[in-house]
Amino acid sequence: MESSSCCSSMVADLPQESFLQRTLERLPSTQSLKLTAEEAAPVAVVAIQRYLSEPTEGPQLDSYSYDVTITDGVWRAKCFLHPSLNHLVHRNTLRTGTDVSVRQCSFVYNERRLGHGYICIEKVESSAETSSLLPRINNPSSLPMLVKHGMERSVLLQSDVPLQVSRKHYLSLWNNDDPEGDMWISGSASPDPVLDVSKVTLLSSLESSFRASWKPLPLLVKIIHKSRLRYYGKFGLKIDYPFQTYFEVADQSGTMSLVLWNELCPEYYLRMNVGAVLYLQNYTLKQSYSNRSRPQMDHHRMKNFTSVEICLNPRNPAAVITVVSPKSVLPQWGLPEVSYQFTARSELEKISNGSACDVIGLVTFVGRVERVRSKGNKAPEKYWTYRWVHSVDGTSDRPFILELFSSSQPEIFNQICPMTYLVCTQMRVCQVEGSLPYLTSSCETEIFITGYHKGQPYVSDPRVKSFIQWTKTLKDNVVLQKTAVGGHYCYPPPPRRFSQSATDTSGQVPLVAASDLKRELESLQYREHKKLAIQGEITAIRYRNDPKKVSNEPQDYSSDTHKDPADCLMSPSSDRSKANTRKRTNQLSKAVPSSLNCASSPAKRRLKYKNTKEREEQEEEESASAYEQQECQDSAASSWESSSWSKQREEITEHLRHGGLHQDSVSRRFTFDEKSALLRWSNLQPTRWTPQAAAAAAPPHTPSPGHYQLTILGINKQIAVDAAFLPVVRADDPRAVGLSQDPHDNSMLSCLSSGFLCPLRSTAGDEELTPRESEEILATARGLENTHVVCVLELCQLGGDKVEVLINKVYRVMDVTLD
Repeated sequence: MESSSCCSSMVADLPQESFLQRTLERLPSTQSLKLTAEEAAPVAVVAIQRYLSEPTEGPQLDSYSYDVTITDGVWRAKCFLHPSLNHLVHRNTLRTGTDVSVRQCSFVYNERRLGHGYICIEKVESSAETSSLLPRINNPSSLPMLVKHGMERSVLLQSDVPLQVSRKHYLSLWNNDDPEGDMWISGSASPDPVLDVSKVTLLSSLESSFRASWKPLPLLVKIIHKSRLRYYGKFGLKIDYPFQTYFEVADQSGTMSLVLWNELCPEYYLRMNVGAVLYLQNYTLKQSYSNRSRPQMDHHRMKNFTSVEICLNPRNPAAVITVVSPKSVLPQWGLPEVSYQFTARSELEKISNGSACDVIGLVTFVGRVERVRSKGNKAPEKYWTYRWVHSVDGTSDRPFILELFSSSQPEIFNQICPMTYLVCTQMRVCQVEGSLPYLTSSCETEIFITGYHKGQPYVSDPRVKSFIQWTKTLKDNVVLQKTAVGGHYCYPPPPRRFSQSATDTSGQVPLVAASDLKRELESLQYREHKKLAIQGEITAIRYRNDPKKVSNEPQDYSSDTHKDPADCLMSPSSDRSKANTRKRTNQLSKAVPSSLNCASSPAKRRLKYKNTKEREEQEEEESASAYEQQECQDSAASSWESSSWSKQREEITEHLRHGGLHQDSVSRRFTFDEKSALLRWSNLQPTRWTPQAAAAAAPPHTPSPGHYQLTILGINKQIAVDAAFLPVVRADDPRAVGLSQDPHDNSMLSCLSSGFLCPLRSTAGDEELTPRESEEILATARGLENTHVVCVLELCQLGGDKVEVLINKVYRVMDVTLD
């Protein structure tokens, strides 16, 4: 290894030459170093960390900055990502666990601080989807950090803090609610000091003490509710740790809100849990902030003191917080027990809209984690992360439908999977006209799964014990047949009529111009979900059934108006694909032209098979070949287009072709063997690469279910967009839950309006539409000719260039209500 005058090492005799070290040596001689393809050796992305950007004098390119840790297998280097490249993170194109080539970089000194500088990545290219370097490194964090000579003593360069020195902490990569980084302290508190409880005051006395000159006496209280974290950082705010969270605490006199501020949150948030007892000194009181959500606490049957709230500040004065260990809590303190209001699924329809309840159930479906942009245009922009979950409790044949937003418990949120016992507290009831009610998170919701129940106050609740007894009657193999993970899921179903109000826009799907659709698609960030509607007419439909796999090819934003979207992509590969191909080929036997059968018959008669397996393989190949030829030859039979589309196609200015179905669009059956892989697949891209995550290989490609690809021509006939329609076919499809299953005639329009094939098949039936069924439905598509419709579209950015565009519902104009 070559000697270095500008790099320092904490590890002697490194085994091989380092690209990163060699690059750092070259940086002082140039303002910006450009590397050729031969010079730019692949490096692996180990971590991507996000934080609030420093304000700039010019235009602010992004609200957030990113530090990227890369390795060449010899050194690690934490680098600053130039803001012009942030879009690569926004779309998960630049992500952990991949190899990249750095093609341009520079070294940036901090002009206001001695001994601080860093590499800035200015141009980067993807090298490998899955890193070839990382599997050879057992523990990347054990590699030495590359630091420029003279900067070895910089604590910032060696610790878990941002490279931009004005920022003191990182944020979670995909939301602002989850604790992120080493500064968040968890675990048990230190041994209890001697507590003088003889001078404690009651909560009931605090209201009368407010605004009076008083010296706060100690408080001894129990936490009965806990909110998720709130990050309130923004440009110009001179607070290093702008976090806030609140609790509801109780003593024998009643309940009151308690607010934890700023750097006390990293120190205490993970230790101040529901049921914990606090001994508080040096707190302050202030008038309660009325414009925030509060837990519903009527079931506690205690007096609520709501005019003031307790504040715990890091200074002026510095609050003293003692989390009392459970073994030190004495009965004579008279602290109340934590109370819950568990609701059975059979009772849910009777509960009023907006009411709070706690639920426990066995998880049967877990949707992929998605993101939604927080309302409001104030910088910095914020995203909520959420997922849909189904759970059952044995009191009804219908599951709980749960919309779970991040509750600042990422270690639990990311581990929710079928077959686990899930407890959700302070969920809000959402009654849906014409469909099943669902429950959505509140700010005070907490979630717990198998492995996290021990020691929680609810374990002794009678309804929890009753649920546990019911689960003992279940058989795993039976329940597993009813499980699913991931895929597109949206609830509740759209209403029967599409409404548009000029005065009240809350809750309605925004109707956008076709010309705005491209901007909406391009503005989507990774796993961001949007629902919107466009009006126009459906001009082309094709039934797609690719037995190999769902399309994973990158989608194209180009304005291609002449390319026919109806491709023939038929090449079965997996065993399941071959089995499906054999089944469909048998169904098509009467339709296959005799010339195909005649061509293959002599070969079949001449073959002498050595064994049964060889014969089966030969038949599979012939079946696949026959099916491929049939699919391509009969493409006209499995597609429809309006009489005017061929002319209109030549006249449109843009055709947005995002409508293919992706692997991430379709849910999968859960198995314990694939648990780690399915969790990784359905969760968001992790901030850090770990060997454990790499060991969970991606689940295998699955055959595409039959679906329709539609072309929608905007009402002004200038822009067309492709969208996929995946009808619900099976009763065990998670999307079937809560779907209004009114009988219909299975015409193309009625399927698009209802979202399902009538009647739904039982779980033991075929999984897909047969070719005959698909053609019968397509034969009715002529009823869409020149029909003015409103199409509700579901958009989701799946990473890289993959954008999911699915049709949720199609309305005829006569089904539209104007207010």
